[in-house]
Formats: sequence, structure tokens, C-alpha cells
Amino acid sequence: MKRFLAIFTGNSAAMRNWMAEDEEARKRKTQQGMRAWNAWVEQHRNAIVEMGAPVGKTKRIGPDGVSDITNNIGAYNVVQAESYDAAAAMFVNHPHFTLFPGDAVEIMECLPIPQAN
Repeated sequence: MKRFLAIFTGNSAAMRNWMAEDEEARKRKTQQGMRAWNAWVEQHRNAIVEMGAPVGKTKRIGPDGVSDITNNIGAYNVVQAESYDAAAAMFVNHPHFTLFPGDAVEIMECLPIPQAN
């Protein structure tokens, strides 16, 4: 089995639209979305290696120092699957973008760390 990092992305326009809805509508959608998300977790329980979590603000550290930046990453988890296609199939119609204001899930294989000679 291969491991894949799944990155849940969003954008500010979708979040603005979500926040523009009245609080009661957002509460209903959140409850519906969490039921669907929990059902997704149950369906893929055996493939989930790390549940992950939502993520906060981002700091970038590079040769020029530390800076505050923004990106579209909203959460992550790690799953296992036989192939990219199998991993991708787990996220088709995911509640992150069908019920919540997320816009996509990006997956990438977690490769082995190269060994020093």
C-alpha cells in the first residue's frame, strides 16, 4: 500500500459566500456536512492512516527569514491506497466541497525518504 497526503483546499470567495449566509442556514449546512463527513470517515476507516486536522495561519521560513503568508490549505489527512487512482476515488464527491465551502482535495504520494550512503 502507498500512502497519500490529502490537502483540503479552499478559497476566500467561497468562504465569503458561506459567511454571507445567515447563521441558521450555516448551522444547518454544518450539521449536514459533519454527518456526511463522518459517513465518509466510516466508509474509508481502513484506509485512513492519520485523520489529520484543520490548519491555521501560515508562516513561511526561508533564506530571507520568517514571514506571514496565505495559501489555500484548509486541512489535511493521510490515507493509504494501492494507487493514485484508488486514493483519488476516495475523495470524489467529498463533503469538503459538496457541502462545505472548500473547493478541492489535492493528493500526493508520500515517498520514501532517500537513504544516505
